[in-house]
Amino acid sequence: MSHSPNNPFHSELKKEFQLERMILFSDAVFAIAITLLAIEIKVPEVAKQIVNDHVLLERLDELLPKFIGFLVSFFVIAVYWVAHHRMFGFVVNYNNRLLWLNLIFLLAVVLMPFSSGFYSEYIVRRLKLPMIVYVCNIVFLATMSLVIWEYIASPRRGLSEGITPLMKKYFRFRALVPCIAFLLLGTLYVFVDPAVAIWLPLLIPLIMRLLKRFYFKPQLTKA
Repeated sequence: MSHSPNNPFHSELKKEFQLERMILFSDAVFAIAITLLAIEIKVPEVAKQIVNDHVLLERLDELLPKFIGFLVSFFVIAVYWVAHHRMFGFVVNYNNRLLWLNLIFLLAVVLMPFSSGFYSEYIVRRLKLPMIVYVCNIVFLATMSLVIWEYIASPRRGLSEGITPLMKKYFRFRALVPCIAFLLLGTLYVFVDPAVAIWLPLLIPLIMRLLKRFYFKPQLTKA
C-alpha cells in the first residue's frame, strides 16, 4: 500500500518522526556534555619511585576543585535535561523556529564542559574571570530554557497540548531558580567572599524542593 504525500496519516507520522529525531539528538548532546565533564578529571600521575598512599592522597586533594566543578556542573546539566525532557513531553508539533531555539539551547549545553573546566582549574586561586565565564554560561543555559518554554507553552503557536497555567508558571520557576542562584553566587564571589559563594550551588536542589512542596504542590492539589 503506497502512502500519498497528501495523506494526513502519512504527514502525521512524518511529523512525529521528525520531532522524535530532534528529541533524540538533544538527549545525545546532553549525554556527550556530561561525559566531557568527567574527561576533565585526570588520574593522578606519580613517579614510581615516590608513589605511596600519602602522595596519592595529596594528588587527590589537588583534584578536589575539579571534582567540585564536575559535581556542580553535572547536576546543573541534569536539572536542565529533566526540564527539557518534561517540556518536550507536551510538544505535539514543531516548526523551524523551535528547531533553532533548541539548537541555541544545546550550544549552551555543549559549552558547559569548557566553562566548568575553566572555573575548576582556577577556582583555588580565587580569580574572578573563570567564575564570571561559568556563571554567564549557566545564565545563557537558563535563559534559553525559559525562551523555549515560553515559545512551546504559547497557545497561539499550536505546538503543545495539556499545559495548564500552573504548569506554565512552574516550569518558568524551574528555569529561573538556578539562574538566580548562580547570579547571586557570582555576585558574592566577586564582591563579597569567594569561600561562601562556592557552597551556594548546593542549596539549589533544596530551594527548588521547598518551593515545590510549600507553594506549587498545595496549588496542584487544589486544582
